[in-house]
Amino acid sequence: MKIIVASRNPVKIQSTEIGFAQVFPSQRIEIQGIDAPSGVSDQPMTNEETLVGAKNRALFAQSHQSDADYWVGIEGGIEETHDGMEVFAWVVILSNSKSGQSRTSTFYLPSKVAELVGNGVELGEANDQVFSEINSKQKGGAVGSLTNGLLGRTEYYVQPVILALIPHIQQELY
Repeated sequence: MKIIVASRNPVKIQSTEIGFAQVFPSQRIEIQGIDAPSGVSDQPMTNEETLVGAKNRALFAQSHQSDADYWVGIEGGIEETHDGMEVFAWVVILSNSKSGQSRTSTFYLPSKVAELVGNGVELGEANDQVFSEINSKQKGGAVGSLTNGLLGRTEYYVQPVILALIPHIQQELY
């Protein structure tokens, strides 16, 4: 089974590999990350923009690596709500016959990080500044920093990868 992840970020590649391995335990998985533009802001600021970014990445991967079985787009985003700045990601998984999508659980940013993001700093960089980290978005991410490593970005993305595979698993229902 050949899977193309529309990113070279090791977190997105690893979470995709783990999710697919859990859903298809008897399959040999070949996974490759490619650079794929999201077509949205570097830091998507709404739920809709984030979903569009994940779809755009998956569609780009599909059109540029057509020999795969699945194409995966993952996009992290933020939305300002009455409770604060909410963080989440969308996962979109395409095959030649189906499309599935799912969103992560959410959490809220502390005011120091939210203020930086509100001033135009991308979340990964804002997180690095506040927590004195380097390239956290390719490691545990904000979720890892805020949970003291109890939940890292890889684990955070595995569940929506599995959920986005539902239409591919239950094809007769979708």
